[in-house]
Amino acid sequence: MAVLTVLVGLTGCTNERPGPEAAARALASALASGDFSRVVFDEPDAADTATARRDAAYAGLAPHEPQVTVGDITVDPEDEDAAAVALTFSWDLGAGEPWEYAVRAQLARGAEGDPDTWRATWASALLAPELTDAESLVSERVGAERGEVLGAGGVTLIVNRPVYRIGIDKTLGDEAAQQEGARALATALGMDPDAFAARVAEAGPKAFVEAIVVRVDDADYDVTALTASPTVRALDDSVPLAPTRAFARQVLGVVGPATAEIVDDSDGAVVAGDLAGLSGLVRQYDARLRSTPGLVVSATAEGSDASRELFSTDPVAGAALHTTLDVGLQTEADALLADVGPASAIVAVQPSTGDVLAVASGPGGDGMSTATLGQYAPGSTFKVVSSLALLRSGATADTDVPCTPTITVDGREFANFPDYPSSALGTVPLRTAFANSCNTAFISQRDAAPAQALVDAAGSLGWDGDGDRGFAAFLGSVPSDSTGTDHAATMIGQGWVLASPLGMATVAASVAAGHTVVPRVVTDDDLGIDATSAAAPLTETEAATLHELMRGVVTDGGATFLLDVPGAEVAAKTGTAEFETDGEVRNHAWMIAVQGDLAVAVFVDEGEYGSTTAGPLLEAFLRAANGG
Repeated sequence: MAVLTVLVGLTGCTNERPGPEAAARALASALASGDFSRVVFDEPDAADTATARRDAAYAGLAPHEPQVTVGDITVDPEDEDAAAVALTFSWDLGAGEPWEYAVRAQLARGAEGDPDTWRATWASALLAPELTDAESLVSERVGAERGEVLGAGGVTLIVNRPVYRIGIDKTLGDEAAQQEGARALATALGMDPDAFAARVAEAGPKAFVEAIVVRVDDADYDVTALTASPTVRALDDSVPLAPTRAFARQVLGVVGPATAEIVDDSDGAVVAGDLAGLSGLVRQYDARLRSTPGLVVSATAEGSDASRELFSTDPVAGAALHTTLDVGLQTEADALLADVGPASAIVAVQPSTGDVLAVASGPGGDGMSTATLGQYAPGSTFKVVSSLALLRSGATADTDVPCTPTITVDGREFANFPDYPSSALGTVPLRTAFANSCNTAFISQRDAAPAQALVDAAGSLGWDGDGDRGFAAFLGSVPSDSTGTDHAATMIGQGWVLASPLGMATVAASVAAGHTVVPRVVTDDDLGIDATSAAAPLTETEAATLHELMRGVVTDGGATFLLDVPGAEVAAKTGTAEFETDGEVRNHAWMIAVQGDLAVAVFVDEGEYGSTTAGPLLEAFLRAANGG
């Protein structure tokens, strides 16, 4: 009996006519994908028509595709073979909010010889609200301003500035004239004439082939001369630029047309032709700085100027990025290094805040941020660190130390710099050894300052920043396991100890501040930047003694030329570090100084001595910082 009931039940199910649900799902899937092969239409050629119309109507929104879902299905109460289906569309067009709308599709069941199949009626209006057979969809991005990069005091650093885009206009002249103009322009700009001429030849017949973007006020380019050829044009434009071409370029970075890699990695937020940060901070914080473009989607008919706006979003300007850079000090630092041949850097830090006020890298660094990423032996500027380790071992500024002409460690002889003053030889107070930079005196005290003590002292002076500093930086490193001659070399800032100019400016800033300084370039609280130091804090007493030692370099040592610098008294330390290249021994030249609430480090990769190569740059910078 139970079996008979199941059979009856099954027979009853097979006699039920199918509803429109499956047909509605097939239509929604086809509208989303463009594949109408599984949709049954009420006209024999409707699938082909639907495919062609969808391709044409949505071409202006490529590469985006809609998501289509089935909503309410309403069967006609007076005709069980007729139904209306609500289809909801959602487009993610990268405009911040999706474009959503609904259309209604008509379904009918039955046909001659096939009474149970539901068939759809094709209409262009299934693609977008009230879309006609003559209309297609187009989208237009509405741009907004990138966020400004601001410096100390809220001064704008990177903002749209007027430029000329100089290149070949292929609507001018014949092919021969264009090639001639391309080669002449490339030659004048120091570019490869053959490569640029090839770019011009490959471009479309109406293309503008850009060679260079030049600031309107850039005196290094004679725009009139560059555009002398009848095929060369200079187009007016504006692009986000810093105050000058060199202004903190290696740290701030540059903004330009987005690369293919940036476009690919942006998940649709950046498209070809958009501006993007290409390097430095503007690259690191590009997502913050770039705007969210607005979008307008319209239905347009070919050959008609009329259009119907179907969807729009407002553009949103990018957020500002606040930095610590001081326009005046940065400009001065850049100018001082403009003619320095080797890699070079000037870094200025405000001790009371850790704000980096200037971070200049000279042209000799070939585009590298020598100031923040350079890794060089710091020479005798490191004696500030060694002195702190000695102070912590019980020494004072008046502790006597032996300053001999040479000292030998494990068979290796170390000497003082040439022309070391004989009056400062013998048993002298630590302050005298520091002021005159006696290498042998510091090496003689190496057992009182073992490797870990130097590591700890460097950390207390700012080389132990933990967390996210908010910008790419290397401060310094001290070997923790050096012994013998390696440890002897470390005591005087050579061997395996390395520092950046930023690192040495941080050491000086910590001395001036009376506590461990953590340098910062970006100040926005909402970025989650939280760089701290885990090292034992520098005490006010320790800092006062180190400041006293550094002041002695100016009053009685190798930096007396700083005595008449206007403003507060200057305390400093010179540094010269030997290194070998191509079989020759050469010198890194360093100087660090503090004056009031300013700490400065100057570095030149190859020079004479710290006092004679870096010293004049330091003096000029301090005088400029004091108004002359």
